[in-house]
Amino acid sequence: MNTAIELEKAPTSRFKDKVMELLPEGGNLNACLTCGACAAGCPASGLENMDPRKLLRMAALGMDDELLSTDWCWMCSMCQRCIYVCPMQIDIPQLVFQIRKSHPRGERPKGIINSCDMALRNDTCSAMGATEEDWRFVVEDVADEVRESQAGFEDLQVPMDKSGATYFLNQNSREPVTEPDEMIPLWKILHLAGADWTYGSKGWAAENYCLFAADEENWEKIVRTKAKAVDDLGCKVWLNTE
Repeated sequence: MNTAIELEKAPTSRFKDKVMELLPEGGNLNACLTCGACAAGCPASGLENMDPRKLLRMAALGMDDELLSTDWCWMCSMCQRCIYVCPMQIDIPQLVFQIRKSHPRGERPKGIINSCDMALRNDTCSAMGATEEDWRFVVEDVADEVRESQAGFEDLQVPMDKSGATYFLNQNSREPVTEPDEMIPLWKILHLAGADWTYGSKGWAAENYCLFAADEENWEKIVRTKAKAVDDLGCKVWLNTE
């Protein structure tokens, strides 16, 4: 006589369900083949004894409490390399984002939260807190130094708020604050290429730490501030160096 074995249904994960709700394509986390391609190419694999494949399998098994107890979700850079190599194109970074979002804001990493809040203080969107005046002074000062000291770049132009420029260029705000000379090579390339470009006094910072903080409201606010700066100058292409 055969005896039927009843398998207990695995609990569902609210993280997994949310991703599948948001992303009709790329959100089918049930399509995972457990091939390990995502883990092989992930810079964060092995940290906290975790990798993308393991994270996905834990979500599939409804292990939400365990996922919330690991710091690995904050070690993922959300580079999307896992999506690129996945034969099923599964969006694991979106799963990571949902896990981050489930943490109370006050319990998220202070460095990321502080950088997000700093960017909200000025329309520059700088995570270093640089004001429009700070930014303009550094750019003009460094550009003057290049023109005076480097042969062949006596007529180097570093435009600011140039209306109708083809390219609106963002800059990582760490550079003008701590390493301003790192801005120069890109200026030289644009100069030699004869590019029609400009910086903006507003919305010029390239980074958006509110994304990494999973603070969707302020992430959108910063993106809209940057997009408005591009539109206000009538630029055709928005170049974000991040």
